[in-house]
Amino acid sequence: MRTATLLGTVLAIILVSAPAWAHFGMAIPSSDEATPQEKTLTVTFSFSHPMGGEGMELVQPKQAGVMFEGEITDLLGSLTQTQVMDFPAWAVDYTFARPGAYSFFMEPQPYWEPAEDVSIIHYTKVIVPAFGGEEGWDEPVGLPTEIVPLLRPFGNYAGNVFVGQVLIDGAPAPNAEVEVELYNQAGYTLPTAYHETQVIFADENGVFVFACPKAGWWGFAALSEAPYTLTDPDGNEKGVELGAVLWTYMHDYQ
Repeated sequence: MRTATLLGTVLAIILVSAPAWAHFGMAIPSSDEATPQEKTLTVTFSFSHPMGGEGMELVQPKQAGVMFEGEITDLLGSLTQTQVMDFPAWAVDYTFARPGAYSFFMEPQPYWEPAEDVSIIHYTKVIVPAFGGEEGWDEPVGLPTEIVPLLRPFGNYAGNVFVGQVLIDGAPAPNAEVEVELYNQAGYTLPTAYHETQVIFADENGVFVFACPKAGWWGFAALSEAPYTLTDPDGNEKGVELGAVLWTYMHDYQ
């Protein structure tokens, strides 16, 4: 009995002290640009641990849309259910009409995470250029929290330094914590569990930088605590983690 208790205690300590996998809202288009030959792209919204390749269920989002030239088009009614990493996800086919930068975004339903004792809401976006245009890539959508890129978020190479600014209610978020992961479609292995999620802090103006060493989709999740609570499955009021998530693609040199 004493041995079993000791083993249970040791296991609990290991689980608590081990690095926690980061959660990421995901917004991944079927191509990182729209062209005259490929005017219609599929944007897929999901929820996962992208570096570890572990999916989670994304119920139908609370909202989904695209902003172009300052105007927002509601895409919620056009979503169809799909799967990402064997878990429910949502996708929309979108046909681009004019040159410029299109900001796709989604707000999920709150996700209760018992391991962290909080609900999680990740406001997630990706910016897709069309037909050689790029105007509008640095314009915020107006989400409760979001990352505004300061490096153009397309047409970049692996090794480039990504620069972004974290906003909360439209104002810079000083010292925001930002988690970074690669969508590990290439199947890279990790030296240690700590290597799954990179962690950096923004400066006093909410600006952060990160060099992306590999080609692929990179996700940046700026975390903050909501000024409100939500009820957990047992009806208790618990805190809410807000995430401002932005995805950008880095290409290899050919």
